[in-house]
Amino acid sequence: MIDATQAKNAHTHDSPSAARRLTMGRMAAGIGAGAVTAGLFVLMAALIREEFQPEDTLELAQYEINPRVDDIVVQTRTITLSKMPVLDIPPPPPVVDIPATQKPSEPIADLGGAKPDFTPKTIKFETPVFVEDDRNVQPILRIPPQMPPRADRSGHCMMRFNVSVEGQPYDVQATSCSQSLFTGASVRAVQNWRYRPKIRDGQPRPYLGVETRISFQLTDERGRVIPE
Repeated sequence: MIDATQAKNAHTHDSPSAARRLTMGRMAAGIGAGAVTAGLFVLMAALIREEFQPEDTLELAQYEINPRVDDIVVQTRTITLSKMPVLDIPPPPPVVDIPATQKPSEPIADLGGAKPDFTPKTIKFETPVFVEDDRNVQPILRIPPQMPPRADRSGHCMMRFNVSVEGQPYDVQATSCSQSLFTGASVRAVQNWRYRPKIRDGQPRPYLGVETRISFQLTDERGRVIPE
């Protein structure tokens, strides 16, 4: 059995031999790599010195710009026309003798004569005065009343009012109505009426006590008037 001292001495005696073998291996590897590098250098130099030989040029393709076109055969067709029928020419229109116009033999009457004497007169321009005849009021505009929405049957109102010198109604009153709901609509309608004023002695005058009747006609869906 080898003790620890002997193993240590044996290891000490073997270390120089292992180191020499490792160094020689490294040197051999370096020499091989250098030889490969030198060989590649020599090969590249030989390739560079080789003379360049251009390849054969390819023949250019030839194209015809204006190709020749074969003649086109024109197809012909023969058509035989039938003989046209001879048409009868109509006779010329008859000649009508137009009688010659004769000149009048009677002499033309002489319409001339002596001109009448004309004495100009002086016209005086004066301001015209318009005198209007007497008349009573005349209606110009009468707007019909609006049917009240609450009405369920027809109705009427008797109205009394005065007309001013401007022709406008005033003091409008409903003296009697078939239903009270027609009163307001009747008064509003008469207030929008217009009249020609009353004329007395050429001057407009107010007209008092005009009386009229306003009727309200309500119809059903068939257009029939619903009685009061």
